[in-house]
Amino acid sequence: MNFWRFISGTGIGLLLLLAGCGDPQSMFHAAGPAAHRISQLGAFIFILFGVAAVITIGMLLIAGLSHRGTLDWHAPWNAGGGHSFVLYGGLVIPGIILFVVFVLSLQRMTLFPLRRRQQMNPNILVIGHQWWWEVRYLRGPADQRFTTANEIHIPTGRPVEIALQSADVIHSFWVPALHGKVEMIPGLTNYLRVEASRPGGYQGQCAEYCGAQHAHMRLLIVAQPPAVYQAWRNLQLQPAQPPASPQAVQGKEVFLHAACPLCHNRSGARRGGRQSRSRPHPSCRPAIYRRQQLSQ
Repeated sequence: MNFWRFISGTGIGLLLLLAGCGDPQSMFHAAGPAAHRISQLGAFIFILFGVAAVITIGMLLIAGLSHRGTLDWHAPWNAGGGHSFVLYGGLVIPGIILFVVFVLSLQRMTLFPLRRRQQMNPNILVIGHQWWWEVRYLRGPADQRFTTANEIHIPTGRPVEIALQSADVIHSFWVPALHGKVEMIPGLTNYLRVEASRPGGYQGQCAEYCGAQHAHMRLLIVAQPPAVYQAWRNLQLQPAQPPASPQAVQGKEVFLHAACPLCHNRSGARRGGRQSRSRPHPSCRPAIYRRQQLSQ
């Protein structure tokens, strides 16, 4: 009876683990060329080791169910034999599997070549802070550049080079639907190239424990058609409009006189914060809008 309880509990646990793959923040929901290559390798490794696990558990079950009784019913412990099974099953076959996985991993790594700084021309600079993301758009003359926070907008179908830096501790930039993890180390600039195949919002987060609020250090990459992206970019270059409704006026007063400016600033607001997170057009920020909707 205990044996079948163990089997049913194991099955339920595996189903719960597989249910986690349905989360939008999953490498199996690839939305770009880089993530697609990584998901292919991940799926192959998952299936390969899943088959190996099933075979191993099956052999254990066969051994446990078929060899019962006292020691008098079985051959002496020193009868010999079984060395070939141990050699091939415990060394040769696992060695071949690990070698294949190693070679495939190296082959995938060649698809993400490291580039020298002189060869990079990043469109965006992302700086990790405790516990938020500073996003600087670098292309164009100085008056065409701007800074936002926690959201990155990119055009679909075009590769976008991103420079990664850290202002304090080690962070890890990870948006599984578009790319693998890239470390952000103080004093070092790393680079990656992302490309979104279709429009959408792709969730990411810091994948390196960086302090008490690490779990809240999330980000969103918004992939838009080129024309929509350009319209969004043009909007960011415009000064924020003064509040027109009584509710917006009240919101501005709350922003200026509460603790918000200690961490945030907004275009058109004269009172700024130290290491502030710029929010030039809050109404255009889908992540903020979703949080507002959830709080209502």
